[in-house]
Amino acid sequence: MIRTTRTKGGLLILAIIIGLIIGILVPVQTSVNTRLRGIVGSPFLASLLSFSIGTVFLIVLTMFVERNFSLNPGVWSEPGWIWIGGVLGVIFLTGNILLFPRIGGVQTVIMPIFGQVLMGLLIDNFGWFSTNSTPLSSTRLIGAGFVLLGVVGTVALGDWLAKRRHPEQVKPVDSTIYGWRVLGVVMGMMSAAQAAINGHLGVVLDSAIKAALISFIVGTLTLLLVNVIVRTKWQFNRSLPTPWWIWIGGLIGALFIAGNAVIVPLVGTGVAVVIVTIGLLTGSLLIDRFGWFGAAKTPVTGVQLFSLGLMIVGIVLIRL
Repeated sequence: MIRTTRTKGGLLILAIIIGLIIGILVPVQTSVNTRLRGIVGSPFLASLLSFSIGTVFLIVLTMFVERNFSLNPGVWSEPGWIWIGGVLGVIFLTGNILLFPRIGGVQTVIMPIFGQVLMGLLIDNFGWFSTNSTPLSSTRLIGAGFVLLGVVGTVALGDWLAKRRHPEQVKPVDSTIYGWRVLGVVMGMMSAAQAAINGHLGVVLDSAIKAALISFIVGTLTLLLVNVIVRTKWQFNRSLPTPWWIWIGGLIGALFIAGNAVIVPLVGTGVAVVIVTIGLLTGSLLIDRFGWFGAAKTPVTGVQLFSLGLMIVGIVLIRL
């Protein structure tokens, strides 16, 4: 019994470490892909390049780690949804591109996170996508509330206080903004579903790397089709600086998908989403604080640090 408890504790710590690392890398990927978009002129083309680089990286990684590309025969008897993780990833990525100019950067972060936490708890409660069922208790609900409060405090509270101090700078609200907010929540739910699907695919294949590779291949083919449909034109703006790191977005994305495929089976979708969210917001604060990847330096406030603390309390309650 003691050995089993220690093993579970060790797996939880491993999941937390992996989740925080890949979460911190998410805003790094966003910064990198944003710079790449400015150079190639199209968000769809930038995404296609990012996915393609990630796919090549995962092919090489599979060759060295797995030493084969064979699939477990049992995968062909699985439900059809096991193959759509890459499509959901593309929808989430494209949705962010659509949301940003319409609801702003702050809400583009918050709304999907609401959806991710909500969907994560629902997946765990009902055992969707062949996950282990974890009943939705009052403690888990309170923990989710702490997480959402932490998200709002970390991302939106400073913006809200600034508007209170300078109400003359507040713009009239467009009535269509509510529809875009709902879309943001739905996108977040799709992102959580993608994590659960890829996690199950990794279990079936007995390889998180192969699961990530399949997801990236599907995503790359989807983006290739999108670029053909919208008739994207290739253009490379040589007048802009092109640092070497503009090409690493795909590598980060590959690590993110593979990391999720590892931790979801260990701790469940709900906890995995929360851990990654804490890492994501931590990474955002670090980029703002130190001005990495060309970002403007912004000091980290006490409210933001307190909010991160609330999120840590929330994850403990959800895990109980």
